[in-house]
Amino acid sequence: MAPLLEIKGLKTYFSTDEGLVRAVDGVDLRIERGETLGVVGESGCGKTVTALSIMRLIPEPPGKIVEGQILWEGRNLLDLPPAQMRKIRGKEIAMIFQEPMTSLNPVFTIGEQIAEAIRLHEGDNRREALKKTIEMLRLVHMPNPERRVKEYPHQLSGGMRQRVMIAMALSCHPKLLIADEPTTALDVTIQAQILELLNELKAKLGMAVMLITHDMGVIAETAQRVVVMYAAKVVEEASVTTLFKEPLHPYTQGLLNSVPRIDLAATERRRLQAIPGVVPRPADFPPGCRFNPRCPHVMGVCVEKEPVLREMKPGHKVSCWLY
Repeated sequence: MAPLLEIKGLKTYFSTDEGLVRAVDGVDLRIERGETLGVVGESGCGKTVTALSIMRLIPEPPGKIVEGQILWEGRNLLDLPPAQMRKIRGKEIAMIFQEPMTSLNPVFTIGEQIAEAIRLHEGDNRREALKKTIEMLRLVHMPNPERRVKEYPHQLSGGMRQRVMIAMALSCHPKLLIADEPTTALDVTIQAQILELLNELKAKLGMAVMLITHDMGVIAETAQRVVVMYAAKVVEEASVTTLFKEPLHPYTQGLLNSVPRIDLAATERRRLQAIPGVVPRPADFPPGCRFNPRCPHVMGVCVEKEPVLREMKPGHKVSCWLY
């Protein structure tokens, strides 16, 4: 069976005063029906722009999808007219944005904002939409949903606003949910509740999830497969078990080594390792492998030629000259 979503050679560029910014530069990935795909990497590596490209929410200008295909159940979303794309966006593919306070409109109640999506895609009248809104808030474990529908975003805590965003995204029962760092700016207890809620709703509704994060702990807990991005490209792809057991790319190894190990803290005094340097600016990528200025295994070929993503074992791909 064909994947639910397949991205081939996606390139999304932005024209700026500093020059051409290659925010996504040749990304390939796929999402199967019912799975959770984790997309991980440092800030600025192209994770969010990839998600916005899938939703066709790149502001034009300055941005533009210049090349590639985004195949949704076999249809290329880039070929669809805006009216058809609006029917898919929110109905078949939904997205939870990174910061719930800026994503919610402060002058409308949360009930009005969730009901708007239901009326638009389901064609329900106001009374039916409000009833479904209360049901959705109950589904995401919002306390006292009948009262909350009349409240404004500033009256809710961060965790409650995130639940509202999830309820809004799931109100039309999408086949794919894109969650862009859904636990950012939340305390650890609320983070755990939100992740548990996403897993519960995924099982209940039978949808696929694309989970964007920079937290390897979140990936270990929720995803089945992982795509590691660096400097606008995919550098490694594997199942969660394989990636944590046998990371191949030096960048993936660096990410895993920078996670504190609680299991070893009592027996070993080990200094936490950091990846030296910073992610290169998208307007000024280094020649060859984009990780070469920070890589401990850099060779001559790394500076001269860019590696391609190769399958080393079934389901495990890496883009590195070491292999």
